[in-house]
Amino acid sequence: MLWLVVAVLAVRQMAVVLRQPPGERLTDLETWIGENGVLHVTGSLYDTDRFTGTPFAGLVLKPLTRTAEQSLGVAWTFGSLLLVAALGLIAARALPAPVSRRTALLAAPVAISLLMLSLPVRNALHLGQTSILPVLLVLVGCFVVRGERASGVLIGIAAALQPTVLLFAVLLWLTGRRGAALTGGAAFAGCTALAWAAMPHDSWTYWVHHVAGAGLGDQADSLANQSLHGALLRLGLAGPLEIALFVVLAAAVCFTGLRRAARYARDGQLLLAVAVTGCVCVAVAPTAWQHQLLWILLAVVGRVGKRASDRLVWPAVVILVVTLPGKMLLPNIEAMFPVRDNVLLIAALAAACVAPFLPRTSPYWQEPVPTDHASPVAARWSRVPLLPFWRRVLSRPNLLLELLLIRVVYSAYQQVRLAATAGRATAEHHGRQIHSIEQWLHIDIEHWANHSVVRVGWLRDFFDYYYSTFHFIVPLAILGVLYVRRPADYRWVRSSIGFATLLALVGFWLYPLAPPRLMPGLGFIDTVHGVQDFAKPDYGTLTGVTNQYAAMPSLHFGWSLWCGVVIVMLAPKIWMKALGLLHPLFTVSAIVATGNHWVLDAVGGAAVVALGFGLTYTLCGPRGLREPGDGEPRDGIRTTARSTPVGRVTESA
Repeated sequence: MLWLVVAVLAVRQMAVVLRQPPGERLTDLETWIGENGVLHVTGSLYDTDRFTGTPFAGLVLKPLTRTAEQSLGVAWTFGSLLLVAALGLIAARALPAPVSRRTALLAAPVAISLLMLSLPVRNALHLGQTSILPVLLVLVGCFVVRGERASGVLIGIAAALQPTVLLFAVLLWLTGRRGAALTGGAAFAGCTALAWAAMPHDSWTYWVHHVAGAGLGDQADSLANQSLHGALLRLGLAGPLEIALFVVLAAAVCFTGLRRAARYARDGQLLLAVAVTGCVCVAVAPTAWQHQLLWILLAVVGRVGKRASDRLVWPAVVILVVTLPGKMLLPNIEAMFPVRDNVLLIAALAAACVAPFLPRTSPYWQEPVPTDHASPVAARWSRVPLLPFWRRVLSRPNLLLELLLIRVVYSAYQQVRLAATAGRATAEHHGRQIHSIEQWLHIDIEHWANHSVVRVGWLRDFFDYYYSTFHFIVPLAILGVLYVRRPADYRWVRSSIGFATLLALVGFWLYPLAPPRLMPGLGFIDTVHGVQDFAKPDYGTLTGVTNQYAAMPSLHFGWSLWCGVVIVMLAPKIWMKALGLLHPLFTVSAIVATGNHWVLDAVGGAAVVALGFGLTYTLCGPRGLREPGDGEPRDGIRTTARSTPVGRVTESA
């Protein structure tokens, strides 16, 4: 099944690249395209600053001079995918021993799938870059070929394609493979000299005029440059001060990272050592474009954390960082921009210098501290099929990973919500359907409520503020309190709101619906967004930030109802429960009075919340749980299971 996923991803990647117009795909190879679409190598490679590779990389491309551009696109993309597959296979075989049979079977397809989904590979395929090849050459030199000479030659060729890869010669030297290190340096010098002899002008331009390619491509301070140099420029530094600081920081990263890499190599974690060294190369390069950041993904093999519950944090963070853009990982808050704009660099620096990877000699390497799970509680209804593999965890999840996942899920929710749109005519047709049903049911109170509230200024302001503000604040506050005080309950209710939101997205996609305020001829007043121009199909710029037709079901009411139910279930005081029920009451009043939802939208919101709780109950059982050991036989007598107050559950050691 996983190999089928690999095949589907490969076909999809080829289709994405080849479906683009000729002028928008393999753009970095445009330097080589001449008249009638035939490649050429006349003139300088660096006349347009589009080609960012080394002169040796240009020399390697010379055999393509007789290839037509159309066939080149197919051959180049297919060849790049083969390199990715080879890279994944070698990385899977290089995992540090011991490796379980299950891991050995799954490692290769999982590695290839992650590589194909990663931003560096997707960017390399789109641009037609050779950046996959240096990584593959290094892995072949370290794990496939035998003999120091062959290993050094391959690493030297890789360094001729990407100069900072020469740092791997330092790694070889530090680990006692000095013959391979010297051979690698000699191979690099030989390849560079060969390119200099064949293309002296281009070599001078690259190595001297552009200082090893630092001035090629986009501006050095662009977001695409994820090196220390690029980060310092984005922070506003420039001139001699920036250069001096960059040199000092690069030296510190090299010293720390290469020492760590040598230590992991001697520990038997050579793949991790390669990944750490590659991350050092990324950080200290004058320019590290997105297609050159594949080294970061290899750092996923490192094991961090003594507890089993923490083992997934590092690989999850690495995979998210390498596969998703920074805008999805962090909110659009100005204070977060330095982190968001340099998230790949931060990941590389963490892998190179900070992440506390466990040595194989650690007692926690193979046997981390196990996670405490609650004993299963029998379902109230015997016919409900509880899934045995969905075990209730007693400890709270890792905060960093939880925040990151919540942000990613919400970003995905926004993207799907925006994509799940239809034409104005369809949405208004559905609006007329809902209005007719409500008239038949005699619950069409939206117009009366809207105009009644508009006539009372303070009430209108209250509902506008409540609609715009409390939709996010209250659910996040509840989740935060439960995370700190009642971690097991946090996991249960988090799953329920997640299922409810997923079901709501299905509703947005299948049934786009115009809210009352966007229904022409019905006389509704949009109290929150102001007067809408019905002559414009997109209603101005409002649809640029949200899907105006994602109204059925109403997640405003759905999330508020979820909050009310959770507070009623968990609050210890009667007045707290009553206060919790006010939130869905105020919310349903606000969404109707402001003209943002029909009454039936609220009914739909209640339905998805009920289904969310039902799915959670079905998958992992009732909210009440018991600690491990309760109900187990003791001295031949089986004790009665007792429900444990979840608020007393503490984080596992």
